[in-house]
Amino acid sequence: MKIALAQINYHIGHFESNQRKMLAQVEAAKEQGADLVCFAELAVCGYPPRDFLEFEGFMAECRKVIDVLADAARGIAVVVGAPASNPVPEGKRLFNAAWFLHEGKVIARREKALLPTYDVFDEYRYFEPATEFEVVEWGGKRIALTICEDIWDVPTGDVSDEDFDPMYTFRPLDRLREQQPDFILNLSASPFSFEQAQTRMDILKANAKRYELPLFYVNHVGAQTELIFDGGSAVLDSQGRVYDEMPYFKEGLAIYDLNDIKQNPRDQERPKQKMALVHDALLCGIRDYFQKLGFSSAIIGLSGGIDSALTTVLAAEALGVNQVRVLLMPSRFSSDHSVSDSIELAENLGIRYDILPIHKPYDAFVQTLHPLFENRSFDLAEENMQSRCRGLMLMALSNKFGHILLNTTNKSEMAVGYGTLYGDLAGGLSILGDVYKTEVFSLAKWINQDVEIIPRNIIEKPPSAELRPDQKDTDSLPEYDLLDRILYQYIEKQRDPQMIIRQGFDEKVVRRVIRLVNINEFKRHQTAPVLRVSTKAFGMGRRMPIVARYLS
Repeated sequence: MKIALAQINYHIGHFESNQRKMLAQVEAAKEQGADLVCFAELAVCGYPPRDFLEFEGFMAECRKVIDVLADAARGIAVVVGAPASNPVPEGKRLFNAAWFLHEGKVIARREKALLPTYDVFDEYRYFEPATEFEVVEWGGKRIALTICEDIWDVPTGDVSDEDFDPMYTFRPLDRLREQQPDFILNLSASPFSFEQAQTRMDILKANAKRYELPLFYVNHVGAQTELIFDGGSAVLDSQGRVYDEMPYFKEGLAIYDLNDIKQNPRDQERPKQKMALVHDALLCGIRDYFQKLGFSSAIIGLSGGIDSALTTVLAAEALGVNQVRVLLMPSRFSSDHSVSDSIELAENLGIRYDILPIHKPYDAFVQTLHPLFENRSFDLAEENMQSRCRGLMLMALSNKFGHILLNTTNKSEMAVGYGTLYGDLAGGLSILGDVYKTEVFSLAKWINQDVEIIPRNIIEKPPSAELRPDQKDTDSLPEYDLLDRILYQYIEKQRDPQMIIRQGFDEKVVRRVIRLVNINEFKRHQTAPVLRVSTKAFGMGRRMPIVARYLS
């Protein structure tokens, strides 16, 4: 049996586009002699469809695409993910299903049993879990057809069943193994994080070894707002060796002969280097956000700092240099090198830049507000007014010319609230909001490894908001190396203050940092969607109350 894996960039709710792409891959797979072509979890509608699933018309469109694919499945079988109606009145009204299509008909349907409801996932909000398990018999083979999370609750590495802490009460493949399947087929929608690529491969290896079966895994590729899917569809033999791993962040079709996988073992696992993956993920996130929304050009406030510089480089690479415009908006507190470094970067990239000092609008605001400020001394109010002047100018050009304003705030700043609402926190998309400051430096150096694109001075000078004389970030925050390590323990590892302090961190610093994170939740609720590249990003995957007092 020859099995094709179709790794596609879907668009949520764009049924015409998704159908067109899948039909093209069905024909390509047929021409290349495949017996079966597989598409990813909820491929028909895109993942995650969220509350669109509550619309009857949305479900009707899903079914239309299923019917079209079934008609195309002549001389070849098609396996595709799509929602399905639950005929039983009790429980949720839908299943997350894998549809098996052949010769114009639906010959089988299998539902997802393990519904993730953690981090960015909320599938139990919409779907009823499967309770019955049966292999699909087709082409003389018995197929263990599963969907994403159904294969994730297994111990990996040297962890035994006894030492493993399962999230669910059973494993679907334990039930299916009793029916002696010939191979496992998994339709997935597994979003990217820089740790996920290796974790996912460990999970696939663990399943192939545990059940001693070849495993075919097909994943989404492309971005859906903040969620980025990296692809990495793969085939493993019954010993857990990676027979092939498809490219990351690229669409593609690959065909595999089941007999060849059994008879000719090989190991084709791809290397997974953190900065390369993060770089490609951010490019994917930018491109798809613009393309899927129908926008083409971006505008960025270029300050002379490393965050705006890195954002600009990524935008230029993702969209093209002619689609990126930057504003240099110096104030009386801006250093000369902030302007000169920004000009050098813009010229290195070949992008348009304009210098628009904010002295006049800032002075006008100060003069207008002077009677109401009651002769109080210069403080945070005046600092933030400068940032909001810049935000006003950037948004004016965004409105006038249809540019999307890209936010440049990094994860460290966003975590502790080191940013101005309606000023430097403005934007339609946050590029670096899930990249810690120390990682920003690492990514900038990685980009510069062959050619100096980002001027060295931008990378080496002390970070500063330049909103008052001789200001440095460390006036308000711990050194970033220390700050980021504490933030990582609190945000990604979800460790409380005492646990972090026991690791050797200063108690006063730890409690101050955690308090800053918690009291600034209100800011994060008002910022742009953040491209997710870590295991715990701000946004849909980290849900914290604003008015809570815990740890604040």
